[in-house]
Amino acid sequence: MSRSVIAVYSGTFDPLTLGHEDVVNRAAQMFDKVVVAVAAAHHKKTLFTLDERLALAQEVTQDLGNVSVVPFSGLLYDFVRSQNARVIVRGLRSVTDYDYETQMAGMNRHLAPEVDTVFLHTSAAVQHISSTLVREISTLGGQVEGLVSPAVLKALHAKRS
Repeated sequence: MSRSVIAVYSGTFDPLTLGHEDVVNRAAQMFDKVVVAVAAAHHKKTLFTLDERLALAQEVTQDLGNVSVVPFSGLLYDFVRSQNARVIVRGLRSVTDYDYETQMAGMNRHLAPEVDTVFLHTSAAVQHISSTLVREISTLGGQVEGLVSPAVLKALHAKRS
């Protein structure tokens, strides 16, 4: 008997970058369903509101039939359980990401032993992209084409004006 494997890919996605898209696209090929969990991020000052980040993530993933976009707040492992997911997907760009993400994976495993974390290394072409750098470059008037999708680029330009 086979069962459906649901994975959760969480983040603030402020903004969603081509690196995030790379991870979502690859996860969508690996799992039966992928839930993109957009964090409310009450602890951060975000450029985009939660509703804006949700709308952008939905627009960017609309052609992926097994991907849904959902807001969340609170502890990730509680959200993962609420989605009946068995996997947390995390993207890795560097050793710095790896150190942080392995600590988080260990804690999530402690809190929810039935949930595994899967790390996907971002593709080389998008490995250098981070939301923080995209926000900073865009806010200062720099060019972020090739770092985000056209929908996100348009939203970034609207924030500048």
